[in-house]
Amino acid sequence: MKILLVYPHYPDTFWSFRHALRFISKKAFYPPLGLLTVAAMLPGEWEKKLIDMNVTALRDKDLKWADYVFVSAMVVQKDSVKEVIQRCKKFNVKVVAGGPLFTAGHEGFEEVDHLVLNEAETTLQPFLEDLKNGSAKHIYTSNEWPDVRKTPVPLWDLVAMKKYASTNIQYSRGCPFDCEFCDIVILNGRVPRTKDTNQLLGELEALYNKGWRGSVFIVDDNFIGNKIKLKNAILPALINWLKEKNYPFSFSAEASINLSDDEELMRLMGEAGFNAVFVGIETPNEESLSECNKSQNKGRDLVASVKKIQNYGLEVRGGFIVGFDSDPPSIFESQISFIQRSGIVTAMVGLLNAPRGTRLYQRLKKENRLLTDMSGDNADCSINFIPKMNYETLINGYKKILSTIYSPKPYYERIRIFLKEYKPQQVRAERLQFHHIEAVIKSTWVLGVKEKGRRYYWRLIVWTLLRRPRSFPASLTLAINGFHCRKITGN
Repeated sequence: MKILLVYPHYPDTFWSFRHALRFISKKAFYPPLGLLTVAAMLPGEWEKKLIDMNVTALRDKDLKWADYVFVSAMVVQKDSVKEVIQRCKKFNVKVVAGGPLFTAGHEGFEEVDHLVLNEAETTLQPFLEDLKNGSAKHIYTSNEWPDVRKTPVPLWDLVAMKKYASTNIQYSRGCPFDCEFCDIVILNGRVPRTKDTNQLLGELEALYNKGWRGSVFIVDDNFIGNKIKLKNAILPALINWLKEKNYPFSFSAEASINLSDDEELMRLMGEAGFNAVFVGIETPNEESLSECNKSQNKGRDLVASVKKIQNYGLEVRGGFIVGFDSDPPSIFESQISFIQRSGIVTAMVGLLNAPRGTRLYQRLKKENRLLTDMSGDNADCSINFIPKMNYETLINGYKKILSTIYSPKPYYERIRIFLKEYKPQQVRAERLQFHHIEAVIKSTWVLGVKEKGRRYYWRLIVWTLLRRPRSFPASLTLAINGFHCRKITGN
């Protein structure tokens, strides 16, 4: 068999960081971890190629070469997926599809030959056996939560690592919380399933042997879902491994705000080279937190929690939402104030949407408020249900948040607010690489000369060099990320 694995194109959103990547001459932020893991589950004797359309163009000759095209995608990649499927049909190449987009809404992809849904550890092997016997079915699905300790090491040989700004691994699946708008518990369950220590270190060893040096994002829905295992086994082993290897990696992850309640865990994460966490803050409005069952965020001083995490050397990147039924008219000013006071520089603000299958989706369906499927794009101002707030008020308020928090003056000020709280443990000095020098030169020209807000950029640079010189790389990175966000929001 000749298998072509295709990762569709991402539109230009907050998450793409496309306008920031130009400063370091990288094509995409992360390689397609899911497809690389699936590739490792296929028979070893099969020929395999991978095309990440965010890095490399999908050519007709690639499609003509393949016996089967394997596609995996998220909702935001839907338009690109449809294009890929149409091109496959043109050349009579059979399509095998899986991943979150298809698992949540496979009904919209009848033209796909084989839908391998849910988690590949349970559904891929039955498909492969049927394919071998000439009896492959249209749909493979399962209600089982597979043991991730049996998941193989991703097939890293299929990608050119130098084209990516960071790389990624997975340690666990599932989240112990049950937010109304989130589809994680539908896709991966509420009981975190974790890999073993040696398994995780083996995956890091594979990246190390591939020659990777730099940032590693742990893609888990909630990295701290099992705190005891992290503190007793995973992080101590990771600390020792990093020391033996002379600290080749730094790490970031997604975590819930209750990380701030565990000082030992934050200390260990700092020692293990973690420098950032993405946290779902959502809203400072208690009624809206109650509405969406964000119990872990309720009844606490969220700004203080954020600053405590920052004090342990972890940059907090925050997710925020407007459009809850309980949002008051003042929510837009409240969000702006919270983001600014907290020093969350990378603040991803989106309109509430209802993913298929979530409790929010079911509730809105009963209330006859659903409009269409969500786009998955956090920058297109779309909402897939009828909000209780006046629609124009909601959209205008949302746009005001974005235009305010990403305009140069408040954005650069927020970097300073963050750096005053940020106390990294300095596990190792950052290795100087060519793209670091490239970033300094390009940012000086683009941000310091060409942009209208250049005076705020220079104030930040001078302040950082005088007051926080060891944080200069972090300061510059955040300044560059701000350029991307201004491009996305039209600032």
